[in-house]
Amino acid sequence: KMTQQMRDLQLAQARKPPGPSSPNAAKRLYRNLSGKFRVNYTSFDEGSLAGRGEKEKLRKSYLFQSNAALFEAVELQDLDRVQELLKQYSPEELDLNTPNSEGLLPLDIAIMTNNAPIARALLQAGAKESPHFVSLESRSLHLSTLVREAEQRVNELTAQVVNEAPNADCSEKEKQLKAWEWRYRLYKRMKAGFEHARVPDAPTNVHLSVASSSSVQVTFWEPLSVNSAVVTKYKVEWSCSPTFSPPLGEAVIDKLKNLHFTIRGLVSGTAYYVQVSAYNMKGWGPPQASVPPFAIPSNWREYDGRAPRRRGQAEALDHLLGQVKTVHQHCVCHEPCKNQPQSRKHSVSKSLKHLFHPSSKFLKTLKRGLYLTAIFYKDDNILVTHEDQIPVVEIDDTYSCLLMQDFLWFTKVSCMWDEILWLRQCVTVSQSSCSCILQTRFKMLLAISQMQGLLGIQDLGQVFFEPVKDKQGNILIVTLKEVKTNQTFESVRWVPICKLQTSRKSVSSPEEPTALDTLLISVQDKLAYHQQSSHALSPGLYLGYLKLCSAVDQIRVLVPERLPNILCHVKIRSNPNISREEWEWLQKMASVEEPIPVEPEAETSQNHLFQELQVAIKELMTLVNIPLQEAKDFRLYSQEVLDFGGQVSFLLLLPPSDDVCTAPGQNNPYTPRSGFLTLPLQIFELGEER
Repeated sequence: KMTQQMRDLQLAQARKPPGPSSPNAAKRLYRNLSGKFRVNYTSFDEGSLAGRGEKEKLRKSYLFQSNAALFEAVELQDLDRVQELLKQYSPEELDLNTPNSEGLLPLDIAIMTNNAPIARALLQAGAKESPHFVSLESRSLHLSTLVREAEQRVNELTAQVVNEAPNADCSEKEKQLKAWEWRYRLYKRMKAGFEHARVPDAPTNVHLSVASSSSVQVTFWEPLSVNSAVVTKYKVEWSCSPTFSPPLGEAVIDKLKNLHFTIRGLVSGTAYYVQVSAYNMKGWGPPQASVPPFAIPSNWREYDGRAPRRRGQAEALDHLLGQVKTVHQHCVCHEPCKNQPQSRKHSVSKSLKHLFHPSSKFLKTLKRGLYLTAIFYKDDNILVTHEDQIPVVEIDDTYSCLLMQDFLWFTKVSCMWDEILWLRQCVTVSQSSCSCILQTRFKMLLAISQMQGLLGIQDLGQVFFEPVKDKQGNILIVTLKEVKTNQTFESVRWVPICKLQTSRKSVSSPEEPTALDTLLISVQDKLAYHQQSSHALSPGLYLGYLKLCSAVDQIRVLVPERLPNILCHVKIRSNPNISREEWEWLQKMASVEEPIPVEPEAETSQNHLFQELQVAIKELMTLVNIPLQEAKDFRLYSQEVLDFGGQVSFLLLLPPSDDVCTAPGQNNPYTPRSGFLTLPLQIFELGEER
């Protein structure tokens, strides 16, 4: 029976995908010859299986081969093959944590042969050690048994090969002998690796920080020593006593992708001591105390007891808007729409006629005036009209007011796309006697409603930070929206952007392009801006640089092109929280008149923040092209920490008060390198909110 099983296994191995070759092709056939593992694995023809509908059996057989291939790659110390299999299959498909016939897992073989790269790759994938090894004695006994059984099998096969005459059976015995000799050497190497290993050294760079008013976070690195066995888990312990007697709690970390742990549910204002120890197959190593040795859960707001600035603001604004709507419900401007639900058929009919009215269609060409265009894109495609043009509707053909004021008002309206009808009804009263500004804004609302009706969608997206102008007096207000689902639109269709750019015939000269031509030429830049402005920062504490410049009608703020919704910045650390002690130190530093404050005491959170700030300031000054000696008069904004959702926080670095905002005509000797732009302050604030 065993001979037939081995032949079947050999047939299955012959059909495996190409992989690393073993020292002997027969080696893999006899990996489970200890007598503990039996599997009904009969040879099969793939076509007949498909014909009989046994696809599930085929899939399981293939996964079984993948599991065997992983064991083989680990035993042969083939790191590339191991990484390939871990990438190609899930841990469940590989049976990554199911012991084989010898009671071993791939991770056991890797750590007992002291192959650190493969062991780390397996640990990253979620591999565990065999549950059979409950103690050092049980592991040692298990390895001794494997070595003894393999040696006995080698001796038996050697005697059979020596005593039998050369024939087919003898050739088969020789193959078995070579396979068992290879396995005997593997087990001896594993046993020697276990015997020579020692417990791991203590972890390094154990750093403790305050994560919130009720939690602390500890981060650490692997032990420096390379002579001990691979570390497979870590233990974090915490206590209110520096001697850890009594201990308050502990946590075992066996997912080693990120070496950090957050201890939650702590008492604010209480000091907690933390230590970390490492584990390998020889047991737990010595603990390493954190630096600083303790941390006190707190938040910078506890320094003066201030409440979050934005607490309840969104709810208050919603309540205020609701009150305004309630007051306007009985306004005369809403009388025409009170009976609207009763005349639904008439309104639908009227809206259909409205679509075919000449003044309701998308524009093909521009004449002097103010226009609205909506760019909808999906992957490399863009929505265009049936005339292969980006949708454009007219706002005002006699526009003569202040553009920036109206444009900024339009950007605020873009936060209320669903309320356009209500806003229109609120400004229809006494329209004939309205000022130029009110008339223009009413026309903007009409144009928005027209664009929404023609496209069949209300959300027109985000407003681009500046209008597109030309020398003919045309002005385009541009909105951008990425479509991520299969959404249907009216009166438009999808075309590739490159096709639109190459097929459109320009009606202007290269020296004086029209606003539409300029828009089409720069559409990729606008799409890139829109995508980048929606990116979020990873959690952490950042140092931001506030630099403004003023013009006649606006103030603009310097931002990076890659993240135009955020100030120029560098990351200080991954922990966004500023503790009370750190904030108290920052307050003292801000009040010192000397240009260079005294460094805080060593092995404190304040000292660690001081070092992090030094590094961050140098990096930020290099980023914005300001010589470091010019930053000696810069200062940290000490009124508050800017908090964004609890996961991202900012400290602001400010130039001297006279240089925070550059006036028109004022020379700025330190111009940032490429990769920056200036946004109108109101546009930046809206982007930050989004």
